[in-house]
This record gives sequence, C-alpha cells and structure tokens, in this order.
Amino acid sequence: MRPLAARATVLLLSAALLTACSSESGGGGGGSAKEPEIGTVPRLLSTTGLSFPLDGYATTDEQRRTLERAQARVTSDCMTRFGFSYELPLPPSPGGRSADSRRYGLTDADVAARYGYTPNRGAGTPDKPAVQTLSESGRLALNGPEHKGPQPMSLEESATADSGKTLAGKKVPVGGCLREGYLTVYAPKKGTMDSMFVTNMVMDANSRSREDSRVVAAVKAWSACMAEKGYKVDEPVSPQSDLKLDPNSYGSPRAVAAAEQDVACKEKANLVGIWFTVESAYQKRSIEQNAEALNQAKTELNERLRLAAAAAG
Repeated sequence: MRPLAARATVLLLSAALLTACSSESGGGGGGSAKEPEIGTVPRLLSTTGLSFPLDGYATTDEQRRTLERAQARVTSDCMTRFGFSYELPLPPSPGGRSADSRRYGLTDADVAARYGYTPNRGAGTPDKPAVQTLSESGRLALNGPEHKGPQPMSLEESATADSGKTLAGKKVPVGGCLREGYLTVYAPKKGTMDSMFVTNMVMDANSRSREDSRVVAAVKAWSACMAEKGYKVDEPVSPQSDLKLDPNSYGSPRAVAAAEQDVACKEKANLVGIWFTVESAYQKRSIEQNAEALNQAKTELNERLRLAAAAAG
C-alpha cells in the first residue's frame, strides 16, 4: 500500500478475506503477535458518528476554535499596544461535514452519485481569512525582530527577554505579538506535554492499522471488487490518481461512475467496519501503554481552555 498524507488524520481500510469478512469476527489476525485482538467486526459503511477510544483525550473542533480565538484576541491586544489594528486570521472552520467524513475514503453513496470525488461537498463554504497588510513597523510588532537566541518558553521569560527593539516607546517582545499570544494561551513550562501528543498517537494508530494484515486484506478485497468493473486501483482513501482524475474532473461523469462503484465495493468488502475496528484496537493499546501521559495531556488541555476563557474576557 502506498503511504498516505495524514491531516490531523487520514486512514485506510479480499477475495482472500471475504470469508472472514462475512463471518464478521477476528482474533489477533495474520498470525502476528503484534496485531491486537479485535473481536467482533460490525458491518459499517458510513463514518458518521463513529467514536474512537482516543476521542476522549483529543482536542475537539470546538475546543480548537476556542484556543485559536483566544490566541487571536491576545495577539490583537498586543498589536494595539504598539498602535496597530490587526486581527490574526483564523484557520478555516471545518464546516458542516466532519473532518472524519472521508477518514476511509469516500463512503457516502449519495455524495458519490451527485458529486463524484469533489471534496467536502455539503460542508458549506469555509471561512476565508481577511487579507491584512502591515507596514514594516507592524510586521516588526507582529513577528518581533530577528532573534538568534532561543525563544522564550514562558511569559515570565518573555518579560525579561530583550529583543533590542522598541515601538511607540515600548519593548517589542522576542517573537513579537504572535509569540505573546501563544505563550499566554498555551503557557508551556518545564515538563509540559507536547500539544500534539494525542494527535501523534492518533496518527500512529492510523499508520499501524494501515499495515495491519486484516486491513491490508480488506483493501485487497475492495481492489478486487473494483477490478471486476474495470477499475485498477489499490488506494481506497484517495483513488483519484489511480483513476487518472485531476481536480478539474473530480465531478465529471466518469468520476461519478467510479465513485459510485468505489462506495459499493467498500460496502461489499466491509472495509469501513474492518478498518474502524482495527484502528480502534490500536488506539486502545496505546491508551493502555500511555495512560499517565494521556491524563496529563487532558489536564493540560483543560488548563489551556481555562486560560483561553480568561483571555477572551
């Protein structure tokens, strides 16, 4: 299987396994002691409402937006101190369609029939950051002057660090207002967990499940089903390249026909049910192995949200 680019989290899911798929059960699988037990495998196609073991530790879209808005507010207030009106652009919101809606590729038969492989149909128009221009002085306030030493890792360090530059009679922070906004909301300190710790665990489970023998076999079953209809593909998450489609033709009649067959073959191979179950098993194992660190990450996330609420007033 070719590797896929992961976002905050893209994943994948035989003639040889069709019997196993129809029985809907599995043990360690593949004869590998490293593959976790999975028990009963449900028949699934839609990814809507799927819940993963690490979800309880991960930052939700709403929480992420809360942190982003708070950081933008602090950054803007900092810029105001130097006489600039500036709003930090926020990343586009995920819109109405879940970021996981194509976790295992296209799985919605209605979307396939109407839009083919056109991405994120039905999600609404994402927010577009307003374009703002800053003078040289404004950019200095926002980014800080060139600094060869280490960046301050706390607000306390930032208060004593000297960037060597002033604006409007005030010292420009090392790293500028962007750094001040980050330090205020994320408040890193010695021993703080990497804010991407849980996300990295999710991505690791993704990678491991992708190479799991049960998922590999399910992908082969999907691929064989597609081949019966004349489509030579082996990448269920993003088969557009194999199908010789470009972004301008994702919604073409040829793309729609392929997309409809793609979804039908995923259902036949129970690719979503198998992959979801296997991925969940890897997440469960990660939780068992990292329980203490995960609890710390959860505590630190709650503290960041508290600081964000305070910063937002």
